[in-house]
Amino acid sequence: MRRKFFAGLLIVTFAFSLALAQQPVGTSSADRLRRTITYLASDMLEGRRTGTPGANDAAHYISGEFSLLGLRPGMQMAGPARTRGEIRARYLQPFPYVSTVVLGKGNQLLLNGHPIDGVTVKTGEDWMPLGFSSNASMKAVGVTFVGYGISSSELKYDDYSISNAKDRVAIALDGSPDGDNPHSQFVQAGQLRFKAAAARAVGARALLIITNEEKLADDRFSKLSYDNSGEAGIPVAVISRKLAQQLLTLGNLTEYQSVADIRVVKSPPADTMQTPGMPRGLQLRTNVPSLSIDLTTDVVRRETPSFNVVGILPGSDPKLKNEAIVIGAHYDHLGRGGEGSLAPREGDIHYGADDNASGVAGLIELARMFSTQRPKPRRTMVFIAFSGEEEGLIGSNYYVNHPVVPLANTVAMINLDMIGRMNQSKLIVGGVGTAQEWREKIAAANHFPEDQRADGGTDGAFRLAVPRAFSLTLNEDGYGPSDHSSFYAKQVPVLFFWTGTHNDYHKPSDTAEKINYEGEAGIVSFVAKIVRDLDQNDKRPTYTVAKSESTGRSTGFRVYLGTIPNYADSNDGLKLDGVRDDSPAAKAGLKAGDKIVRIATREVKNVYDYTYALGEMKAGQEYEIEVIRGSERLKLKITPEARK
Repeated sequence: MRRKFFAGLLIVTFAFSLALAQQPVGTSSADRLRRTITYLASDMLEGRRTGTPGANDAAHYISGEFSLLGLRPGMQMAGPARTRGEIRARYLQPFPYVSTVVLGKGNQLLLNGHPIDGVTVKTGEDWMPLGFSSNASMKAVGVTFVGYGISSSELKYDDYSISNAKDRVAIALDGSPDGDNPHSQFVQAGQLRFKAAAARAVGARALLIITNEEKLADDRFSKLSYDNSGEAGIPVAVISRKLAQQLLTLGNLTEYQSVADIRVVKSPPADTMQTPGMPRGLQLRTNVPSLSIDLTTDVVRRETPSFNVVGILPGSDPKLKNEAIVIGAHYDHLGRGGEGSLAPREGDIHYGADDNASGVAGLIELARMFSTQRPKPRRTMVFIAFSGEEEGLIGSNYYVNHPVVPLANTVAMINLDMIGRMNQSKLIVGGVGTAQEWREKIAAANHFPEDQRADGGTDGAFRLAVPRAFSLTLNEDGYGPSDHSSFYAKQVPVLFFWTGTHNDYHKPSDTAEKINYEGEAGIVSFVAKIVRDLDQNDKRPTYTVAKSESTGRSTGFRVYLGTIPNYADSNDGLKLDGVRDDSPAAKAGLKAGDKIVRIATREVKNVYDYTYALGEMKAGQEYEIEVIRGSERLKLKITPEARK
């Protein structure tokens, strides 16, 4: 039945694509954008989370559009394609992505070498390893209650200051002292990943997190906690409140919860937790040194096919056709929430109409414009719909390391991400400092003669919807939280177009009816003018190093290093995609391609370890940073700057 359902879904998808391609010539650009966004942001695709059937249906839809427009498939395969499916598959560039996490058969938890009270602790009922847990078989003597397991120098809050967790199993409460407050100061530090990093930083052998039985029974709590950023470095599991009570034998679990909620201000006696004014009889020992835990974690991570969609429009100039202009947009979103969502609850479809069905619709529309343009473009144009953007630019990072056209021949990358909410003709353009010519080309394109149509056609009714000129905000920086950053790290000039964030960002309320379709059509026309200007000029843009600026969608730390982390799966260090010029990292001698394995006393295995270490650093203080460069292991000195 499942196979029949998806077969039917593909037929519907193709029919939708065919209908879109066969629209009358006079159909406006806004109508085409609306049709594409309505489909991509529909219930049918369930939020297009990377690796899910919805995301892969979106990939097949986009490849179908590229095929109907006559773009050449980006992937070279042996032999001719005989079926429509084989043709579409040639547009798909697969990249590794773990989307499914299941429990292996070797999971076991024993107390003092035996089942608790003679009853085997059941995996999935009493406890369960998390998706990012390291696989291990270990025995630890002693457990330590660590409150909420939160440690943050920036917040001046450290649950580990009241207990000794080194070489023991740390037991922490789920959540934070603020409860479910969405504006909590612990939003980041209270995440499971950062709790695991804090436990490993103090030398804990494993981390057990107390949660309610409903969450324990929910497979998503385990499976969706893996985000392709590597393992935790220690075993991490959730345990039921009933099991926690059996482990913490020296006090009532409710009392532990009460004490953790009212943080201690002055240091309590060693190995105890207390609250000012609490009767001595309720002081709770945090350590149970006589208890030993035998723990075996067995988590199986399975890769699911995930794809970039690549279509090529060959250039017409005998010489310039060897150069390429890349136009890109990511098609993935957040599925039903979880990691990355700003919604108060998990489970609702995050439609991602603006983020980034709008960019994909613009990408397809640009492919239509240039594939039907006469004369044809002189340079080759590579149209790419990326996946894995929401997971840390995984798809675009894979592409720049496996390009279909050599990056040395890629003259520029144009990125469309969230271009659907234009208000009062305002448009943000990033990457302006990455090429000397960008400002001049943008200024020349930012004028629409009265008789120009956004779709290049004759739809007179659409004339007044196109602004005479955009109110532009220009940002210099070539780095940022979108796919152009992967290209700029490889010294390719970039431009990044978006209309700004809004209250529906990363929420289920980012829906198709809220898109400003006429405004987006104007943006697409504006981008097309810039690309045409770029194509008509014999000289390629002159790459320049842009000064650092924020596009407003990123969050920062107290200190600034100037590193550009690679967010792909890693368990042996954090690889750098780039280093900003004249930054503390550059002054320290760090380079793109370096793998950070230690900062000061903190071992770094993945981006969460790196973030945790960064949060402990102070501006103006020198630290040792250890990196692997090729076959060398180097120790460098770095002095962070205060973030402005």
